[in-house]
Amino acid sequence: MFLFSKKKVPLYFLPITIISTIVISYFIFHQNEIPVIENQISTPIAIQNELNCNSTPSRLSGYNYIKPLLFLETTCESEKYNSIKNSLTNYLDEMKKAGNISAASVYLKNLNNTDWIGYDQNEKHNPGSLLKVPELIAFLKMEEEKPGTLQKEIFYDKPLTASKQQTKFISNSIELGKKYTIKELLRYMISYSDNNATILLNQNINVTIFKKVFTDIGLSAPDWNAMDYPISAREYTLFMRCLYNATYLTIPNSEYATELLSTCDFTNGFSKGFPLKTKMAHKFGEARFGDEHELHESGIIYINNKAFVITIMTRGKNFDKLPEIIQQSSAIIYQYISKIT
Repeated sequence: MFLFSKKKVPLYFLPITIISTIVISYFIFHQNEIPVIENQISTPIAIQNELNCNSTPSRLSGYNYIKPLLFLETTCESEKYNSIKNSLTNYLDEMKKAGNISAASVYLKNLNNTDWIGYDQNEKHNPGSLLKVPELIAFLKMEEEKPGTLQKEIFYDKPLTASKQQTKFISNSIELGKKYTIKELLRYMISYSDNNATILLNQNINVTIFKKVFTDIGLSAPDWNAMDYPISAREYTLFMRCLYNATYLTIPNSEYATELLSTCDFTNGFSKGFPLKTKMAHKFGEARFGDEHELHESGIIYINNKAFVITIMTRGKNFDKLPEIIQQSSAIIYQYISKIT
């Protein structure tokens, strides 16, 4: 029921009411003709770019009711990191012109958000000992499926010959005539990049699980008998991201793997590019094909309570120049990300 007031309305209110009604009606029926001040309502360029970016979730399959999220891929590079990209591009292009390298790739990602930049990040390289990280992940997955796997003992009873020999960066190796648990061999493989420990581990790995580590994160399955597995800097960071996110292995095993990577004793790359005692979980790899050498490093770097994953891959005829390229590229990156709040 509507209620009306019985009070009389003064006559001088009538013209005001009529005028107000006309004004309101005009704006209602002509609202599309009202001029728009473009700068007040147009979408800023940065927001437009963000709206044009596609984010694709990578999920783990093989379950009946769930698909766990591994990570989120964003197609657009971060404009906030343009200064880093420009400096890296200038430096690496200059190194190519000088003949110090024939190829280089860099992939940098902020693990706290979707920001990333790259330099030839999709160029394929031969990873060498970087493949020891997915092997570590595979053994930890084997332990999850069959507890006690890491405590299995293996006797190192005869010299081993690797199909590919490391050239320079070997600091410690297992000894003939001794027994080692798989867990101890993993430490030698990661901390010291010992190929003898790796060969023993290769003889005891579940190849199906090893291949599944790759396919689960969206990469092609490696050929176990192949000499190498060409991979890009962007692709390789997926292994590190899975460990940091603890979305592939259990949280305790992800923490164990990352802590083990923090003991890597390679000091000719990131360790010289970042300030002394910078916290990092990292691994290096070297390879040689024909007259060209390759040296790479990938890791999770912790700076100002933030975590970044960085992969730098280099290739060239002068092996001695490659560590310098990684060092200088790391220093360029640190110059900028140390200021990010």
